[in-house]
Amino acid sequence: MEAEMNTDDEKAPLFDLAVQTRVARAPEFVYTVVSDLPRSHQWSEECTGGEWIEGEPGALGSVFRGHNVRPDDVVGWAPVVRGSWTTTAEIVTAEPAHRFAWAMRTLSGRAQDSVWGFTLRATEDDTTELVHHFRMGAATEGIQKITAEMDEDERKRFFHEWGVKVESDMAATLGRLKKIIESD
Repeated sequence: MEAEMNTDDEKAPLFDLAVQTRVARAPEFVYTVVSDLPRSHQWSEECTGGEWIEGEPGALGSVFRGHNVRPDDVVGWAPVVRGSWTTTAEIVTAEPAHRFAWAMRTLSGRAQDSVWGFTLRATEDDTTELVHHFRMGAATEGIQKITAEMDEDERKRFFHEWGVKVESDMAATLGRLKKIIESD
């Protein structure tokens, strides 16, 4: 696992996280699973499913509406969304057997500098190195709302705790994905 979070240098991303595992299936098959976002309820910590609302499912430029849920104790001191909510995401990378990624959209439908995705690399033994990554260059609308009333120390604490939470969620996601992919 590798994690990097930065709140001081405006040119560095706020979050640049990646976790990886090896999956005993070929990249072509792995891609069909990770790009099937309506199935994400099977592996995600927060996404309980969703549906494609624009474009061809999984194609570049398509839009997915995700249904999410978060318990009350997640970074409990901060004003994060709790309970159920929806998000929309635009597919920004769709390279079968190689890369799949989506950018979170603003309420007005603009792609934000908050990108989630998977990179797949074939290995010599016909398995796949699967990397789950998340990068947030600039604060999203949601993060701006959460941190608007925070002083500098609270913001640093929030970004640290949020980064730990997201990286933990990503590792759990990969663990579930590995089981699902290898049993399909």
